[in-house]
Amino acid sequence: MSTAGRAASAIARLQPDRDLDGVVALEAAFSSPWTRDMLLAAIDPSRRGHAYIARSGQAVTAYCIGQLVVDELHIHSFGVHPGWRRGGLGRRLLNAVLREAEAVGVTSATLEVRRSNTAARRLYEGAGFILSGVRSGYYPDPPEDALIYWRHQTDHQPATTVSPRP
Repeated sequence: MSTAGRAASAIARLQPDRDLDGVVALEAAFSSPWTRDMLLAAIDPSRRGHAYIARSGQAVTAYCIGQLVVDELHIHSFGVHPGWRRGGLGRRLLNAVLREAEAVGVTSATLEVRRSNTAARRLYEGAGFILSGVRSGYYPDPPEDALIYWRHQTDHQPATTVSPRP
């Protein structure tokens, strides 16, 4: 499905009372989705949760959930609604999250991604993440390795706003 003719998604901090149901629904598309309780724990401010969503009207179209650990951002979960993929929304959301993290002193970011998820790998590599390792058998269903990516301020330019492709 194309995003042509749709209102642009606005990017904002995740508000649990407003956005969590939408995130849970998008998480359900993954083979091992996080539960509502897992997501609530991940976004807990006392654990330095760092969570943003993209919203079109009332609908959550994408999300990024991570945790700030000293001067690092650990991205735990990132998803884009299938109808909003390949239009630049994931790139816009990721860049916004990285900019916000850098604004509070983050100098590195890390994440894991399925080896077979080439679209996500291209997104992360385009944002300056570098393949740094492998976690063999990390994903249980279906069994698959996770690729570990890192992004350090010294490896890239600060996150910038990237316009969606025409």
